[in-house]
Amino acid sequence: MMKIAIIDYGLGNLRSVIRGLEKAGANAFITSDAGEIASADGLVLPGVGAFHEGMDQLGPLQRTVVEAARDVPLLGICLGMQMLMETSEEHGIHRGLGLIPGSVKRFPRGSGQKVPHMGWNSLKIDKADNPLFAGFKADEYMYFVHSYYADTMPEFTLTTTQYICPFASSVGNRNVFGVQFHPEKSGAAGLRLLNNFIGMV
Repeated sequence: MMKIAIIDYGLGNLRSVIRGLEKAGANAFITSDAGEIASADGLVLPGVGAFHEGMDQLGPLQRTVVEAARDVPLLGICLGMQMLMETSEEHGIHRGLGLIPGSVKRFPRGSGQKVPHMGWNSLKIDKADNPLFAGFKADEYMYFVHSYYADTMPEFTLTTTQYICPFASSVGNRNVFGVQFHPEKSGAAGLRLLNNFIGMV
């Protein structure tokens, strides 16, 4: 059975992610070992917290992740998705992994809507043929918790969500994928997405 490595760099909600993957049928394990990450059949980069802390904590594993993602599917979740981008403006300008073109920006102030964006919101599927969203209906709802969002080009935008402004709620570049929402907390639709990812491994 294919092995999916959940990358442990000290800032992820690892237990709920591994439970979600196992429920979706994956053979998943948590690791911070570069060798195990490099030899896995698929990778998940979860995360909660600030962008610069995530990149600092990932440290020397950054190169391992970038090199592994050339050959195997990678799914970034929440902060993990943001770390796939080129830069972030959270607490100054910081460099990301650069696997998906674009930057991470804060929601505009003064809209009257609360930040962070927290709770259930719908997805507009921009790339209906992408296998990550196979079997999805229009306006599936997912669970979000974030104050920053990925700003990228339409060719890398898989789904769009509206909150204060339209933003890329999931992104993709070849075999690298990122979702701003938490599939492991998003019920049946979230499990379907995890199952679709497993199917690519």
